[in-house]
Order: sequence, then structure tokens, then C-alpha cells
Amino acid sequence: MHRTHVTGPSMTPCRMRRPGRAVLLSLALGAALSVSGLIAPGMISRGLAADTASAMPTEAVGSPASPSAGEQPATTRGGEYDMRRAVESALRDNQGVVAARAGRDAAEEGRKSARGAFGPAVSTTYGYDRLNEKPTSMSRELDDDTYTWTVGVSQPLFTGLRLLSTYQKAALETERQALTLDKSRLDLAVQVQEAFLAYLKSGENVRSARDALNRLLEQAKVTRAFYDVGLRPRLDVLQSEVDVSNAESLLITAESNHATQHARLNTLLTLPVASNATYVGSLVPVGFDMTLEQCLERAYRNRPDVRIAGKAVDIAGKDVRIADSGLYPQVSANFNWATEGDRPEASGSTLSPTGFSQWSTGLKAEWSVFEWGKTWYSGQQARQVETQVRAEEANLRHEVAYEVQSRLLTLTDSSKRIVVATKGLVQAEEAYRVAVARYQAQVGTNTDVLDAQAKLTAAEATLTGAKAEYLDALSKLWAAMGELKPSLVDG
Repeated sequence: MHRTHVTGPSMTPCRMRRPGRAVLLSLALGAALSVSGLIAPGMISRGLAADTASAMPTEAVGSPASPSAGEQPATTRGGEYDMRRAVESALRDNQGVVAARAGRDAAEEGRKSARGAFGPAVSTTYGYDRLNEKPTSMSRELDDDTYTWTVGVSQPLFTGLRLLSTYQKAALETERQALTLDKSRLDLAVQVQEAFLAYLKSGENVRSARDALNRLLEQAKVTRAFYDVGLRPRLDVLQSEVDVSNAESLLITAESNHATQHARLNTLLTLPVASNATYVGSLVPVGFDMTLEQCLERAYRNRPDVRIAGKAVDIAGKDVRIADSGLYPQVSANFNWATEGDRPEASGSTLSPTGFSQWSTGLKAEWSVFEWGKTWYSGQQARQVETQVRAEEANLRHEVAYEVQSRLLTLTDSSKRIVVATKGLVQAEEAYRVAVARYQAQVGTNTDVLDAQAKLTAAEATLTGAKAEYLDALSKLWAAMGELKPSLVDG
């Protein structure tokens, strides 16, 4: 930035006559306005005391640099994402969801395995034995090789409901794993939405910081021009320069935070951390008009963790039945067939060319009458576990009610704060315009302008924070009700 000197009559301000002061004031304002026209918007002064100050680009600190002509960017996975597309992309590619999906599929295979226990079990054996001496029968020497082949079929008839309960438990576990997948998807969606809103908020903070810096630069130019013609003390110039330096520091911090939030979104979407993906959107509040009773009803019906707790209770009940099955006899039917011979095909021998195979069928009942309380205490243990998970389910429902209530209160509070912050911003903008006009008319002080500028920046940050908090509370409220809303809109 170039310093512009305004020349005037060679007299001190304290001795200046009224017409001379008016002329100097007009010249100072004209010089300030001409200087402001030489400065391109978005350029940041590095020191107003120097004759020439270095400029700072408006690109975010830490953001990927644009490749030069002929060069290929280091990252190829880019694209434009709004909140809906970002959530859908994360749900498709995030490894946490992939792991939960694999857990659901594994539980389904376990259910099929438990179902197979209802059918008959078929087994077969084949054996070979060789004697150290050849046996004899009726003065005839027999072969010392014996081949045996057996086939057995066993069908359980009654197991004290153990098989049925085991299958029902496996089916419930499949449902629970499916609900776990839903919960993983819901939790990930909330993480993406939270990061997306933080990114938009940080972008608004960057814009606000740049606007504040530009306002301070304009004020510093006017102050410098007034000082050069002797209308303002050196203190005003120093105060302006200090505020400009502070604003530059805040802008650097805001840009760094913006780049950090960009990297966080890339990570959640499984993009390279330095991907040049573009995230678009604005902090526009979305309407919500449901009552607490409606929210609770949907939460109890839809929340995956509430339904998972219900499945846990059902599984605990099946464990009780499985443990109690040992108190009953185990009944099964079986069929066995066997053949033997002195050749590998086990089809008879020299002594027994026919009648070398046999079969049998029967029923078997087995009952463990006394095991020193082993089965009894196993059943009692399962009952205590069932009591435990029932209590945990009841406690979870209370926690869900609290979470829904707190999210709804936060949403309501943020909505009210948006109204107040909007009004405050309008007032702060007007106060800043008045302060600048009074200063340029020589009836206000530099401190008034700097104070009004600080309040304007604070008002902008307050409104941005209220909007971001409202949308974040809405995202968490939908999650508290167990509903996935990628764009935060019901429907």
C-alpha cells in the first residue's frame, strides 16, 4: 500500500483559521478515497507504517495450491458435494460402515448354520486293519487284511427346545447386527453433518474476518490521511495499525481452521486428505415443528439402539431356554449301515462271500440326572443376565427421552438466538456506519470507529454461531429420533 501525503498551508492545526480547516478536511477525505481506490479488494496490508506493504492472497491458509499449466494435480478424487451428497458418499465408502455390514452378513451365515441343526446328520467312516498273523477257520487260512465301511444317520427328535432356541437366538442376532449397521450409518451421518456444518461455519468466519480486515484497512487509510495533514494525532494511526495486525492474525487462524475442517470432511468421505473436493452449502435454518411427544414416539419406534436393546432382551430369554434344556432328556433316532471285506471295496471275504453287510435302526434317550447343580446354576445365571438386560433397556429409554428433550430445547434456544442475533447485526452495521460518518466529519473519535467495528465483527460471529448451532442441533435431534436425514429435511 502506498502512503499518500496531502500538502496544505504551512501552519499548525492549533492556529488554523476555520476556512483553512475546512479545506484541509476536504483534501484529507479526497486523498483517503483516492488511496482506497488503488487497493484491490481482498489484499491484506502487512504494515501501514512502511512505504510499501506486502499483499496476502485471499486463498485459505493450508488449502491445496492450484497446479500450474501442464502439471497434473496431486489428488484426482475431487468433485462438488452438498450435504446430502457428502452423507451418501460417506455411507457408501466409509470403512466403519463396511465393517458393520460384514458383521450383519456374518450373523446371517450363523443363522443358516443354526438352521442346519434341525436336519439329520449323516456321517461315514472307512477303515483298514491288518493282523500280525493270518487267521484260520476250519483249517482254512483267511486273509489278514480287513476293510470296513460304515454309514450312520442321526436325527434329533427332542432336545429340550435347545435346537429351536439356538436357532431363534441366531435369528435375533442377525436382526441385532442389522440394527447395529443402521446405528453405524446414523452415527456416521451425524459426524459428516457436524463436520459439514463446521466447515460452512468456518467459511463464514473467514468471510467475516476478511470483511473486518477490509474495514480496518479503510479506517487506517483515513486515519493516516488525517494524520498527514495534522488533523489527527499519531496515537490514532498506531491504534489503527494494531487493530489491522490483530485482524490479520484472526484471518490467518480462521483460514487455517477452514482448511482443517476441509481435511476432516475428506477423511470422513474416505477421500485423500488433501483432495481438492469442493463442499458447497449455506447456513440456512430449516423449519421444524414437531412436539416433544411426537419426537419421543418416533424415537422409541425408530432408534436402532432402542431396538437393539429389545433384541438383547429376547436373546437373553433364548439363553435361559437353552440353559434349561439340560434338565430334559435328549431323544434322537439313528440308522447305521456297515459292510466289511478283505478287499478295498469291503464287499465280503473268502470265508463270507455273502452277508457281509448289516444295518440297524433305533431310538436313543439320554438324560443327565445329576451333575452337582451344573445345569441348574447355568439356568440361574442366564436368568440374572436377562434381568440385567431388561434393566438396561429401561434405563436406555429414560436416556433417550432426556436426549430428545435436550436436543429439542437446544433447537428452540438456537432459533430464538438467531432472531436476536439478526437484530443485533442490523444494529451493529448501523452503528458502524454512524461511527465512520462521525469520524470523517471530525465529530467522532477513532476509538469509536474501532469499537463499532469490533462489535460488528462480534455480531457477525454471533449470528453465524447461532445458525450453525441450530442446524447442528437439528441434525442431532433427527439422530436422537433414529431417523437418517442427509439434508436435514423431513421427507
